[in-house]
Amino acid sequence: MSVTVSSSTLESGSSPRITKWVSKDFINSILSELKLQRGIALPLIAMNLTWFVKIAITTAFLGRLGDLPLAAGTLGFTFANVTGFSVLNGLCCAMEPICGQAFGAKNFKLLHKTLFMSIFLLLLATLPISFLWLNVDTILIHFGQQKDISIAAKTYLFYLLPDLLITSFLCPLKSYLSSQTETLPTMLSSALALALHVPINIFLAKSKGLIGVSIAIWVTDFVAMISLAIYVWLKQSMSNNEEGGGWFDQTVQDWVRLLKLSGPCCLTTCLEWWCYEILILLTGRLPNAKQAVGTIAIVLNFDYLLYSVMLSLATCASARVSNELGRNSGLAARWSAGVSVVGSVVVGLMGAAAMVAGRGEWGRIFTRDEEVVRMVKKMLVLMAAIEVVNFPVAVCGGVVRGVGKPLMGLGASLGGFYGVALPLGVVLGFKVGVGLGGLLIGFLVGVFVCLVLLMVFVWRIDWGKEAQAAQLMAKDGEVVVVDNVKT
Repeated sequence: MSVTVSSSTLESGSSPRITKWVSKDFINSILSELKLQRGIALPLIAMNLTWFVKIAITTAFLGRLGDLPLAAGTLGFTFANVTGFSVLNGLCCAMEPICGQAFGAKNFKLLHKTLFMSIFLLLLATLPISFLWLNVDTILIHFGQQKDISIAAKTYLFYLLPDLLITSFLCPLKSYLSSQTETLPTMLSSALALALHVPINIFLAKSKGLIGVSIAIWVTDFVAMISLAIYVWLKQSMSNNEEGGGWFDQTVQDWVRLLKLSGPCCLTTCLEWWCYEILILLTGRLPNAKQAVGTIAIVLNFDYLLYSVMLSLATCASARVSNELGRNSGLAARWSAGVSVVGSVVVGLMGAAAMVAGRGEWGRIFTRDEEVVRMVKKMLVLMAAIEVVNFPVAVCGGVVRGVGKPLMGLGASLGGFYGVALPLGVVLGFKVGVGLGGLLIGFLVGVFVCLVLLMVFVWRIDWGKEAQAAQLMAKDGEVVVVDNVKT
């Protein structure tokens, strides 16, 4: 469904004397867009929150097994995220602009063949990732980790290997549906998997220990994947002939287009993900390393909660923008982007307020060390400021993905995170001696730089030109008339 926005409502040169009718039309347009985005985003938020709960449950079961399984499982899963799941998720982001624009243009054949190509691409990527996982003990020992923990981490990852194959199907299925603004099935499949996660862990952890906890992860992911696959199959079976076919009609041009998008998308996701892992590693080199690492781990747990909301809003923005471009409506795409960005600022402020309000008690949930609790209370204020900026950064990233310009996001991430955040954080944290606060201040400045770069990119998008490009892509070269909108 396309949002209709009056040109007089958005025209920059309109008179400052806004009539009652225009004002009402403007508000109705905002409410209409927000209603559409709410229907997409809320199930995604619930789905992403189930991921957070699942990790918390897994950590709890590892903790019950003892210190070595907890350390090995945590280290192994961190390695898996950095080298595996971040890569697969990043590659899958290339589906968003192609499938979103194809759905807007009602080109269902392009939707289908993109899903097939993405699954195949992710399966290929699991080969080098598997090699890394099978040699994780050698890698960890080389970087100074204890031998017993490293060997146990290898065992944990060996039995987690099937999750790479499952993720290669699960991620594309989620993107395939979200690009069509169908997010309720993904929420329900994730809820079903979460409901089974506890009983499966109880059974497997008791019988197989660390190995059982590892197996439980991919078993529940398999449940979610099968649920979505069945839904897609049933949906396709009940669709009309116009929505069928095209699954195996890939051309060289299709592959080139996907690979051109997947590279920058993957790098952008990985660079952001890795930056926070580097932050944790740097924290471990501070003079009060034990307390600082404990503090940043607790602080980032709150960040992970908000990240589930942030990621959902970004996916929603990408879907809305790509759908409208595929419908040949640059004006509506620009409007969706604007509402998404402004909405992200509001939600970011709400998240930051919650973080500040809960700063006194959040640390006590995880530790009884009063010094760590005091540091958490202080650092959450800085982290709250970062979140205010992080939300629009994520949504602007979703907008540029929806337009099909992931290089914009890659450039902003390199400039903001690696050009400013890490270098400035190191200077403030180690040279100036501010400590963990200095690292977070560096991140705050870097994320703000990233936001400025992304806002400039979004502001300079020629929406009419992008709508035309979407038609050429989604309709196999058919030239159509587009609305004349340029910002």
